[in-house]
Amino acid sequence: MDGIHDLGGKAGHGPVVRPENEPVFGSEWEKRVLPMFPAMAIAGAFNLDGFRSGMEQIPAAEYLTSRYYEHWMHSMVLHGTEAGIFDPEELERRTQHYLENPGEEVPRATKPELVEALKQLIPNGDDYRREVEATPRFQVGDTVRVRPEASTSHTRRASYVRGHVGEITHHHGAYVYPDSNASGLGEDPHHLYTVRFTAQELWGDEPGAVNSVMHIDLWEPYLTTP
Repeated sequence: MDGIHDLGGKAGHGPVVRPENEPVFGSEWEKRVLPMFPAMAIAGAFNLDGFRSGMEQIPAAEYLTSRYYEHWMHSMVLHGTEAGIFDPEELERRTQHYLENPGEEVPRATKPELVEALKQLIPNGDDYRREVEATPRFQVGDTVRVRPEASTSHTRRASYVRGHVGEITHHHGAYVYPDSNASGLGEDPHHLYTVRFTAQELWGDEPGAVNSVMHIDLWEPYLTTP
């Protein structure tokens, strides 16, 4: 989605601050959020692209001032409520209860079949490659331009490459199309390419741009001929 949620990020917010010896998790609760994502995906609450789209529903000011796993929680609550996994009133009641009783142990449930599924999914990931009859429109070495149009829904067509010209360096076969999958319109697989851009093409004569390049994976509907 365009705006502050764009996957490529936005300029003008100062340098990226990288703390020394940054821990993997900033708080204990974040450790519990991580496995919730695949568990809810297995339960059918969302797919990967829908999950990402859910984070794009966060208001811009809140998005910028909240933490990474808070974004995850927002999407999981959104989709979990829509799927009937969460009852909003019960969720609010329990949230308030634990805010008032932070030392109380949370209830525990054991679902062996889910644990086994997570053991396979977490280390191995999921496979989004699909077989399609359509032949690829582009070949390695072709020059392409990224479609410049704005997007009002989830997309992996980062704004900083839109309208720019690059060269295809790899063809990866067909994969689930994020724009369709995130909107509940089906997987609609399309061919996926890696496209190489020069830094000068993207950002002009910035310091260091002369000898720099950038690669990004782009689906076929994102591309056209120059």
